Amino acid sequence: MAWAIAARAGGGYHCAMRAFFAFLFSLWAAQAAAHPHVFVQTQLVLLPDAQGRAATIEVHWAYDELTSLMTLEDMGLDQDYDGVLSPGELARLQGFDLRWIAGFEGDLYLAQGGQAVQLDAPVAVETRFENGQIISVHRRAFAPVPAGTVLEIKAYDPTFYTEYTLAAAVQVPDGCRVQVLQADLGQANALLDKLLQESPDMDDDAFPAVGHAFADKVTVTCAQ
Repeated sequence: MAWAIAARAGGGYHCAMRAFFAFLFSLWAAQAAAHPHVFVQTQLVLLPDAQGRAATIEVHWAYDELTSLMTLEDMGLDQDYDGVLSPGELARLQGFDLRWIAGFEGDLYLAQGGQAVQLDAPVAVETRFENGQIISVHRRAFAPVPAGTVLEIKAYDPTFYTEYTLAAAVQVPDGCRVQVLQADLGQANALLDKLLQESPDMDDDAFPAVGHAFADKVTVTCAQ
Protein backbone atom coordinates (compact mmCIF):
# COMPACT_ATOMS: atom_id res chain seq x y z
CA MET A 1 0.00 0.00 0.00
CA ALA A 2 1.21 3.52 -0.81
CA TRP A 3 0.77 4.80 2.74
CA ALA A 4 2.92 2.00 4.19
CA ILE A 5 5.71 2.69 1.69
CA ALA A 6 5.69 6.38 2.60
CA ALA A 7 5.83 5.57 6.30
CA ARG A 8 8.79 3.23 5.90
CA ALA A 9 10.55 5.89 3.85
CA GLY A 10 10.55 8.14 6.90
CA GLY A 11 7.95 10.61 5.67
CA GLY A 12 6.05 10.42 8.93
CA TYR A 13 2.40 9.75 9.65
CA HIS A 14 1.02 12.87 7.98
CA CYS A 15 3.02 12.24 4.82
CA ALA A 16 1.88 8.62 4.84
CA MET A 17 -1.74 9.63 5.11
CA ARG A 18 -1.42 12.11 2.25
CA ALA A 19 0.08 9.33 0.12
CA PHE A 20 -2.78 7.08 1.18
CA PHE A 21 -5.30 9.69 0.05
CA ALA A 22 -3.54 9.94 -3.30
CA PHE A 23 -3.76 6.17 -3.61
CA LEU A 24 -7.48 6.23 -2.78
CA PHE A 25 -8.17 8.93 -5.36
CA SER A 26 -6.29 6.97 -8.01
CA LEU A 27 -8.23 3.83 -7.09
CA TRP A 28 -11.50 5.71 -7.38
CA ALA A 29 -10.50 7.11 -10.77
CA ALA A 30 -9.58 3.65 -12.03
CA GLN A 31 -13.07 2.42 -11.15
CA ALA A 32 -14.87 5.45 -12.59
CA ALA A 33 -16.53 3.42 -15.30
CA ALA A 34 -18.30 1.19 -12.78
CA HIS A 35 -21.43 1.79 -10.74
CA PRO A 36 -22.08 2.26 -7.90
CA HIS A 37 -19.36 4.62 -6.65
CA VAL A 38 -20.78 5.44 -3.22
CA PHE A 39 -22.09 2.93 -0.68
CA VAL A 40 -24.47 4.04 2.04
CA GLN A 41 -25.75 1.93 4.90
CA THR A 42 -29.27 3.19 5.52
CA GLN A 43 -31.60 3.08 8.49
CA LEU A 44 -35.21 4.26 8.28
CA VAL A 45 -37.32 5.32 11.26
CA LEU A 46 -40.99 6.28 10.94
CA LEU A 47 -42.06 8.78 13.58
CA PRO A 48 -45.67 9.41 14.70
CA ASP A 49 -47.61 12.66 14.95
CA ALA A 50 -49.68 13.61 18.04
CA GLN A 51 -52.40 11.16 16.97
CA GLY A 52 -49.92 8.30 16.59
CA ARG A 53 -50.03 8.31 12.79
CA ALA A 54 -46.82 7.86 10.79
CA ALA A 55 -46.03 11.37 9.56
CA THR A 56 -42.24 11.80 9.50
CA ILE A 57 -39.41 9.64 8.27
CA GLU A 58 -35.97 9.83 9.84
CA VAL A 59 -33.15 8.78 7.55
CA HIS A 60 -29.74 7.62 8.77
CA TRP A 61 -26.96 7.51 6.19
CA ALA A 62 -23.61 5.88 7.04
CA TYR A 63 -21.18 6.53 4.19
CA ASP A 64 -18.50 4.05 3.20
CA GLU A 65 -15.00 4.78 4.46
CA LEU A 66 -13.60 5.85 1.11
CA THR A 67 -16.39 8.35 0.50
CA SER A 68 -16.06 9.58 4.08
CA LEU A 69 -12.30 10.13 3.72
CA MET A 70 -12.71 11.91 0.39
CA THR A 71 -15.41 14.16 1.87
CA LEU A 72 -13.22 15.13 4.82
CA GLU A 73 -10.28 15.80 2.52
CA ASP A 74 -12.40 17.88 0.17
CA MET A 75 -13.73 19.96 3.07
CA GLY A 76 -10.31 20.32 4.69
CA LEU A 77 -11.37 18.47 7.84
CA ASP A 78 -9.30 16.19 10.11
CA GLN A 79 -6.08 17.68 8.77
CA ASP A 80 -4.13 16.04 11.61
CA TYR A 81 -5.48 12.66 10.46
CA ASP A 82 -6.26 11.47 13.97
CA GLY A 83 -9.76 10.29 13.05
CA VAL A 84 -11.36 12.70 15.51
CA LEU A 85 -13.18 15.87 14.48
CA SER A 86 -13.13 18.93 16.70
CA PRO A 87 -16.43 20.62 17.65
CA GLY A 88 -15.70 23.26 15.04
CA GLU A 89 -15.07 20.67 12.35
CA LEU A 90 -18.26 18.81 13.26
CA ALA A 91 -20.18 22.09 13.01
CA ARG A 92 -18.84 22.58 9.48
CA LEU A 93 -19.85 19.04 8.57
CA GLN A 94 -23.46 19.44 9.74
CA GLY A 95 -25.86 19.31 6.79
CA PHE A 96 -23.08 18.81 4.23
CA ASP A 97 -25.25 16.31 2.32
CA LEU A 98 -28.51 18.27 2.49
CA ARG A 99 -27.66 21.04 0.02
CA TRP A 100 -29.84 19.54 -2.67
CA ILE A 101 -30.31 20.89 -6.16
CA ALA A 102 -33.82 21.60 -7.43
CA GLY A 103 -35.67 18.43 -8.33
CA PHE A 104 -33.54 16.09 -6.25
CA GLU A 105 -35.79 13.66 -4.38
CA GLY A 106 -33.30 12.80 -1.68
CA ASP A 107 -33.02 9.26 -3.06
CA LEU A 108 -36.10 8.35 -1.03
CA TYR A 109 -39.45 7.44 -2.53
CA LEU A 110 -42.74 6.91 -0.70
CA ALA A 111 -46.04 5.84 -2.24
CA GLN A 112 -49.61 5.09 -1.18
CA GLY A 113 -52.03 3.31 -3.47
CA GLY A 114 -49.66 3.71 -6.40
CA GLN A 115 -49.41 7.48 -5.90
CA ALA A 116 -46.21 9.23 -4.89
CA VAL A 117 -46.18 10.74 -1.41
CA GLN A 118 -44.84 14.29 -1.28
CA LEU A 119 -42.03 14.73 1.24
CA ASP A 120 -41.09 18.02 2.87
CA ALA A 121 -37.59 19.43 2.63
CA PRO A 122 -35.04 17.69 4.86
CA VAL A 123 -34.32 18.92 8.36
CA ALA A 124 -30.88 18.08 9.72
CA VAL A 125 -30.74 16.17 13.00
CA GLU A 126 -27.05 15.42 13.40
CA THR A 127 -23.84 14.48 11.62
CA ARG A 128 -21.02 12.60 13.28
CA PHE A 129 -17.80 10.79 12.38
CA GLU A 130 -17.31 7.33 13.88
CA ASN A 131 -14.91 4.51 13.04
CA GLY A 132 -13.90 6.12 9.77
CA GLN A 133 -17.46 6.74 8.59
CA ILE A 134 -19.51 9.90 8.28
CA ILE A 135 -23.00 9.30 9.64
CA SER A 136 -25.72 11.85 8.97
CA VAL A 137 -29.32 11.93 10.14
CA HIS A 138 -32.19 14.01 8.77
CA ARG A 139 -35.97 14.03 8.92
CA ARG A 140 -38.67 14.65 6.33
CA ALA A 141 -42.34 15.18 7.11
CA PHE A 142 -45.27 14.02 4.97
CA ALA A 143 -49.06 13.86 5.19
CA PRO A 144 -50.10 11.44 7.98
CA VAL A 145 -50.81 7.92 6.77
CA PRO A 146 -54.50 6.94 7.20
CA ALA A 147 -55.23 3.81 9.24
CA GLY A 148 -55.08 0.63 7.20
CA THR A 149 -53.28 2.26 4.30
CA VAL A 150 -50.16 0.58 2.95
CA LEU A 151 -47.17 2.91 2.75
CA GLU A 152 -44.40 1.81 0.42
CA ILE A 153 -40.84 3.05 0.91
CA LYS A 154 -37.80 2.60 -1.32
CA ALA A 155 -34.38 4.17 -0.88
CA TYR A 156 -32.35 4.33 -4.07
CA ASP A 157 -30.44 6.52 -6.49
CA PRO A 158 -32.11 6.18 -9.92
CA THR A 159 -28.72 6.36 -11.66
CA PHE A 160 -27.20 3.80 -9.26
CA TYR A 161 -24.23 6.10 -8.66
CA THR A 162 -24.97 5.55 -4.98
CA GLU A 163 -26.06 2.21 -3.54
CA TYR A 164 -28.28 2.34 -0.47
CA THR A 165 -28.45 -0.78 1.68
CA LEU A 166 -30.91 -1.22 4.55
CA ALA A 167 -28.50 -1.91 7.38
CA ALA A 168 -30.97 -2.19 10.27
CA ALA A 169 -34.57 -3.07 10.93
CA VAL A 170 -37.03 -0.37 9.91
CA GLN A 171 -38.48 1.21 13.04
CA VAL A 172 -42.19 2.07 13.05
CA PRO A 173 -44.69 3.54 15.55
CA ASP A 174 -46.66 1.28 17.87
CA GLY A 175 -49.53 -0.39 16.09
CA CYS A 176 -47.74 -0.50 12.72
CA ARG A 177 -46.61 -3.60 10.85
CA VAL A 178 -43.56 -3.55 8.60
CA GLN A 179 -42.39 -5.93 5.89
CA VAL A 180 -39.28 -5.81 3.73
CA LEU A 181 -39.23 -7.33 0.26
CA GLN A 182 -35.62 -7.75 -0.76
CA ALA A 183 -34.56 -6.82 -4.27
CA ASP A 184 -33.93 -9.63 -6.73
CA LEU A 185 -30.25 -8.85 -7.35
CA GLY A 186 -29.92 -11.48 -10.04
CA GLN A 187 -32.71 -9.88 -12.02
CA ALA A 188 -31.36 -6.39 -11.33
CA ASN A 189 -27.87 -7.29 -12.55
CA ALA A 190 -29.31 -8.98 -15.64
CA LEU A 191 -31.20 -5.77 -16.45
CA LEU A 192 -28.06 -3.70 -15.96
CA ASP A 193 -25.95 -6.00 -18.13
CA LYS A 194 -28.57 -5.90 -20.88
CA LEU A 195 -28.73 -2.10 -20.91
CA LEU A 196 -24.94 -1.74 -20.87
CA GLN A 197 -24.56 -4.19 -23.75
CA GLU A 198 -27.07 -2.20 -25.76
CA SER A 199 -24.98 0.96 -25.25
CA PRO A 200 -21.37 -0.14 -24.63
CA ASP A 201 -19.92 3.34 -25.18
CA MET A 202 -22.30 5.04 -22.77
CA ASP A 203 -20.67 7.77 -20.69
CA ASP A 204 -21.18 8.12 -16.96
CA ASP A 205 -23.77 10.90 -17.27
CA ALA A 206 -26.00 8.68 -19.41
CA PHE A 207 -25.91 5.66 -17.12
CA PRO A 208 -29.28 3.84 -17.24
CA ALA A 209 -31.79 4.47 -14.47
CA VAL A 210 -31.62 1.04 -12.84
CA GLY A 211 -31.37 2.04 -9.17
CA HIS A 212 -34.94 1.03 -8.45
CA ALA A 213 -34.20 -2.57 -9.45
CA PHE A 214 -31.52 -2.87 -6.74
CA ALA A 215 -33.68 -1.39 -3.95
CA ASP A 216 -35.51 -3.30 -1.25
CA LYS A 217 -39.18 -2.38 -0.86
CA VAL A 218 -40.49 -1.59 2.60
CA THR A 219 -44.24 -1.73 3.26
CA VAL A 220 -45.80 -0.30 6.41
CA THR A 221 -49.42 -0.66 7.53
CA CYS A 222 -50.66 1.09 10.66
CA ALA A 223 -53.80 0.27 12.63
CA GLN A 224 -54.41 3.87 13.64
